[in-house]
Amino acid sequence: MSGDRKKILIVDDDSDVALALATILEDAGYTVVSTDNGDDLERLLAEEAPDVILLDMLLSGRDGRDITRELKSQPTTQRIPIVMLSAHPSAQTQALAAGADDFLAKPFELDELLALVAAYTGTAG
Repeated sequence: MSGDRKKILIVDDDSDVALALATILEDAGYTVVSTDNGDDLERLLAEEAPDVILLDMLLSGRDGRDITRELKSQPTTQRIPIVMLSAHPSAQTQALAAGADDFLAKPFELDELLALVAAYTGTAG
């Protein structure tokens, strides 16, 4: 494992979105792990904490806002930046209220995504 590659965790139940995000981020030099549901999250976080979590607000079976509250309340995960993703217009206020560090509306510009991830990982954009 390379110590200088930043790790991004994608949690999105839309496999097309997850694949697109992973492709963009891997091409930009990040290590990417993705899951399509919140249930795998604990296992993935236990393996190795990511530098940033990209989390869909509305997952099948789980709410991204609830996941954010859980992660931000635990000492082992509270410092991991969470960028919440959603296509819903009112979602930004809800995402930030739940504790997300930032919000990205779908559909988003590639440059906007890469700039946000770079800002939270401390990598050059």
